Amino acid sequence: MATITQVESSTVRARGAQSKFETKQPGLPDINTIRKAIPPHCFVPSTWRSLGYVVRDFAMAGALGYAALAYIPSVPNPIYRTLLWTVYGFFQGLVGVGIWILAHECGHGAFSVHRGLNDTIGWALHSLVGVPYFSWKFSHARHHRFTGNMEKDMAFVPAESPSFFTKSLGNVLSGFVDFDVLEDAPAVNLLRLLGQQLAGWQVYILFNSTSGKDSMQDKGAKWWRRSHLDPFSGVFRPQEAFYVFLSDVGLALLAAALYFGSKALDWQTVFLLYGVPYLWINHWLVAITFLHHTHKDVPHYDAEHWTFVAGALATVDRDFGFVGRHIFHGIIDTHVVHHLFSRIPFYHAEEATNAIKPLLGDLYHSDERSFVGSLWETTRDCQYVEKDPNAPGVLRWHK
Repeated sequence: MATITQVESSTVRARGAQSKFETKQPGLPDINTIRKAIPPHCFVPSTWRSLGYVVRDFAMAGALGYAALAYIPSVPNPIYRTLLWTVYGFFQGLVGVGIWILAHECGHGAFSVHRGLNDTIGWALHSLVGVPYFSWKFSHARHHRFTGNMEKDMAFVPAESPSFFTKSLGNVLSGFVDFDVLEDAPAVNLLRLLGQQLAGWQVYILFNSTSGKDSMQDKGAKWWRRSHLDPFSGVFRPQEAFYVFLSDVGLALLAAALYFGSKALDWQTVFLLYGVPYLWINHWLVAITFLHHTHKDVPHYDAEHWTFVAGALATVDRDFGFVGRHIFHGIIDTHVVHHLFSRIPFYHAEEATNAIKPLLGDLYHSDERSFVGSLWETTRDCQYVEKDPNAPGVLRWHK
C-alpha cells in the first residue's frame, strides 16, 4: 500500500507546512491553532461504531428493496404502481448517499485506524454504488490538499468566464436578447442545472472536468486520457495504476451483478430497483459538492496567494434537516471542519465544528436556507469567478 501512504503523507506534509505561509492571506489562524481548539477524542474513529452505521444503512436499503420487489409489482393500478416506484427510488437514493458517504469516510481514513479495513470496506461500498474507489480516493485526496486553488484543485475549479453553453446560446440569440439578461433567464438556468445534475458526475469521472489546469499528474495528457477508469490516465501516478485497475474490477463485478439480475428478473425491474436510485445518488452528490464550494461570499485563490487554511475555509456548511444529519451522515452540515481535518469521523464532526466556530468567527461560512432552493439560486447567481480588484490573488463570483 505504498502508493496510498504517499498520497496521505503528502497531504499531511502540505498541511504541516502551511503555518509559515499563512501571511499570504493575513488574518487566518494557522492549522495547528485550529487543531488545538478541537477536543482530541474527535480525531479518533471507532471501528465498531463505523461498522454499525454500515449495518444500519444496509438494513434500510435491504428493507426498501425487499418491500419494493415483494409488493409493488402486485399493485394492479398502474398509476399507484408508478407512484410507489417513484417513492421507492427517491428514498433508496437517500439511503444510497449514506452508503456513499461511509465509503468516503474509508477513503479519508476516518472509518477506522486500520487502513486495510478502510480500503476493503470502501472498495466494496463504493463499487456497489458505481464509484471507482481507489481512483476517486486518489483524486479526492488531492482535491482536499488544494481546495480553492484555481490551478491545482482536482475536483472543483469554477470557470473564469461565461460557460460555452451560455456564450453559444448568446451568439445564436444575439439579435433578440441581451447577453446579460440571457445569463439569468430561468429557462437557461434550468437547462444548465439539468445538465449539471444529470451528467456532472459522469463527465468528471470520464474526463476529469472542473479540475485545475495544473492538477494532473501528467500535464500533457489529452482529454481522452483523463478518465478515472484508465489505470494509465494522466490523473494518476504510474504507481497508482494497479489500484485504479482494482477500482475497475469493482465496477465490472457490479455490471455483472446487474446483468445477471436482469436475466433473473427483467431489465425494467432492475432499472427501477437500482438505476433510478443510482440517478438520485448522483444528483445529491453533485448538488452537495457544488453547494459546498459555491456561495457568493466564498472566494477562490490563485496559486501564488493560496494556502491550505484559506482554501479549506472557502467552503460552506449548509442545512438539510433530518436527512442531512442522520441519513447523509452530516456531510452537508459539517463540511468546513471536514476540509480542515478530513480524518475526523463524521459522528464527531458536529462537536468539532462547534469547537472551532468561536475561533474562526466570520471566517466560518454557513447557510441555513433551503438546500434545494439554494441549488437553483446558486446555479443562477454563481456562474463564474473574476479577480477581486481590492484583494490580490482573490477571485470572487461575478455579480
